[in-house]
Amino acid sequence: MPVNLWFWIIFNAGVLSVLAIDLFAFQQKAHRPSVKEAAIWTLIWVILSLGFSWAVWYWMGPAKAVEFLTGYLVEYSLSVDNIFVFVLIFSYFAVPAAYQHRVLFWGILSALVLRGVMIGAGAAFVQTFHWALYVFGAFLLFTGAKLLFNRKKVIDIAGNPVIRLVRSWMPVTDNYHGGHFTICRNGRRILTPLAMVLIMVEITDVLFAVDSIPAIFGITHDPFIIYTSNVCAVLGLRSLYFLVAGVVNRFVYLKPALAIILSFIGMKMLLADVLHIPTAAALGFIGSVLLAATILSLLVKHRHASAQPASEREHHSEPVINKR
Repeated sequence: MPVNLWFWIIFNAGVLSVLAIDLFAFQQKAHRPSVKEAAIWTLIWVILSLGFSWAVWYWMGPAKAVEFLTGYLVEYSLSVDNIFVFVLIFSYFAVPAAYQHRVLFWGILSALVLRGVMIGAGAAFVQTFHWALYVFGAFLLFTGAKLLFNRKKVIDIAGNPVIRLVRSWMPVTDNYHGGHFTICRNGRRILTPLAMVLIMVEITDVLFAVDSIPAIFGITHDPFIIYTSNVCAVLGLRSLYFLVAGVVNRFVYLKPALAIILSFIGMKMLLADVLHIPTAAALGFIGSVLLAATILSLLVKHRHASAQPASEREHHSEPVINKR
């Protein structure tokens, strides 16, 4: 059954309201959120998402709520992979810490629009052509295998064709000008490096959405569930970045876990006509894989730190102390 139009209106109005509160009440002064602040906002976004899943349960039934939670978990875990690239982009452009939050805010706001368009197009395509699900399933299997066997991803920021195209169209300043994306010089609008960073963040999100959006079609075909789970996951990405950016490299088993999840969903889509896997079972499998990957990553890191000689630990820790 088509979802009531009011559900779409209320959800989007709620998202815009929360974003407005975040922007105008808490982010008026440019700053890098502390770990405590990032943890609080991450918890807030998770609680809001879980609260919305309860609303879905109440208005649409438990099956739809499980679909939302499964989609949210998949999208949220896949969005963590974005953080690796965000760290690289911010490092390459030497973005001042105080302005990273601004880039992610507007980048994620734009991502909501782009993902909405991609989800709408994908839903229409799947409803028109059933065989599209097999294409998505095969694509996810290929993506999972590539993620599993090609763990090192080389990203050429300087050679990105979109960046080169933008530079050929508009001049870019050499230095940052506060939190401005553009400035006016001699009556001409000029981009700042911060605008180039925003463009790279947008490109990154689109590329990751190509993987993540087909994945959620393996869980549900309901455009409302697909859209809302995507939005809730993306909204929490900004605070999650500031919470785990410094330690994201410790999760050494995250990429293999994501590869397993994508491959599982791909197989689920390919076998949908001959083998039905309940959404609740898929939710349990995905949650178990992510939990196992997290525990194994922490155990490996702890074992490596314990096995390292004290003199070596002091040698490696000293430069960090000096830098501070």
